[in-house]
Amino acid sequence: MSRRVFTAHTPDTAPVAARATMAGVERKLGHLPAAVGLMAESPELLKGFLTANAIFEATDLDPVAREVVVFAVATRNECHLCVAMHTAALARQGADPELVDALRAGTELPDARLEALRRFSLAVLDHRGAVPDDDLDTFLAAGWRPRHALDVVLGVGTYTISTFANRLTDAPLDAPLTAYAWQPAA
Repeated sequence: MSRRVFTAHTPDTAPVAARATMAGVERKLGHLPAAVGLMAESPELLKGFLTANAIFEATDLDPVAREVVVFAVATRNECHLCVAMHTAALARQGADPELVDALRAGTELPDARLEALRRFSLAVLDHRGAVPDDDLDTFLAAGWRPRHALDVVLGVGTYTISTFANRLTDAPLDAPLTAYAWQPAA
């Protein structure tokens, strides 16, 4: 069966249980991303992702650190949409272009502490949470705390929902994101 089975809902066509959530996203962003319209097919998925994301944003990780976690998940799971969206977010924050380029490429970050965070995030993904002691020790030695390790788990879970849903539905890039388009390295 083709991906066309998924409907890019509008607030008028979405299941009733998703409409208020969609309206909230549209108010916050000024537009309704196509991915939100696709996720709306399951109001619970949409609410679950947005709730988990709001909780992740309230963690002790600063905004750039949270983006490092998101990029680790997005690049590993090859979500072109998440990489583009979060590249745009970093651009709005005025992030160092060298950092952004390394995050998009999945290569070593110019900041050692952020690199330790990136590697730890990948270890959480690779080992499904059973991170080897050496990897955890390296993460903590870079100045992160045990709390941050658990915050990473929250971010990995949150963005696994998003990347999997976006890939399953073949969510397209919205026009404002085309300048940030990304494809995985061959």
